[in-house]
Amino acid sequence: MRGGLLAVHAHPDDESLATGALLATRAAAGERVTVVTCTRGERGEVIDTPSHPTGLAHLEGDGPALAAHREAELDRALAALGVTDRLFLDTVDVADRPGAEPARFEDSGMAWVAPGIAGPAPESGPTAFARVPLDIAARRLAAVVRDRRPAVVATYEAGGGYGHPDHVRTHEVTVRALELAADPRAAVVGEPWAVPERWEVVDPAPDVRAARRSLASDTSVRRLVDGCGLTLPDPDGDLPPVAVPATGMDRAGTVAVDVAPVLDQVLAALSAHTTQVQHVGRVASTGGGVLARYALSNGVLAPVLATAHLRRAAAAATTPVGSVR
Repeated sequence: MRGGLLAVHAHPDDESLATGALLATRAAAGERVTVVTCTRGERGEVIDTPSHPTGLAHLEGDGPALAAHREAELDRALAALGVTDRLFLDTVDVADRPGAEPARFEDSGMAWVAPGIAGPAPESGPTAFARVPLDIAARRLAAVVRDRRPAVVATYEAGGGYGHPDHVRTHEVTVRALELAADPRAAVVGEPWAVPERWEVVDPAPDVRAARRSLASDTSVRRLVDGCGLTLPDPDGDLPPVAVPATGMDRAGTVAVDVAPVLDQVLAALSAHTTQVQHVGRVASTGGGVLARYALSNGVLAPVLATAHLRRAAAAATTPVGSVR
């Protein structure tokens, strides 16, 4: 069977944060939707605060336990989005797996380097996904591509959305996997398949700034921030790589997804990731293109935009971290 959408993500929760509206929209339309997750988020921070009490703080630092919990969160999130086909990249069978190949791809960890922008962790283990040789991971993803034969593969832009090393590596692996999947000479299981389109998750920088200003002006949001010890993003501050100049969003190279029809599904999916996402909810005012809000472990409130955007891969170059103004 050919066609459908394949989304490639680094950790459980990324599918909902980055492509939740796209997945829900395509699934609701009856298309086949597949989600590949590269790691289980073993090194993720666990949110357990007075304003978001989960009782799960003990999972942080316990890689196997947190991985198992986040797998269950992923299952609940995908059920909310209507997605039934999911797999972890390290479970994909390849015909001639070298003995030195890691049996499991693990979260590389990260550190917050600025509000909403991540960088590498001070250290990472030998099985960290960012350390896995490119073709070892890419051959597995190429096998999935050859098996599912999607019309579209979606993932992050080259900056990984917000700089996490696993996101950056996921982009690199995806690009390489599509090359291998199309190459009849490549040592990949299955018949060659050239994916017609690769999409990258992006947001127009002006829309992100407008959304941040809208959050700051919403009285219900300000009450939430004051009452829960959160912070608001600076509308005039540096933006993460996912935010690209409006000049890079030409109509021919951009796919727009209307979030409102699937907002309930997206919010349910975000809420399923209890250890990673907090304070998910609609906003009182939908001005500035904002429908809802949430926060990650950094406690910075983020907007859910009314329109989700993806850029066809050849449309524009990626902007480095922090350079969009």
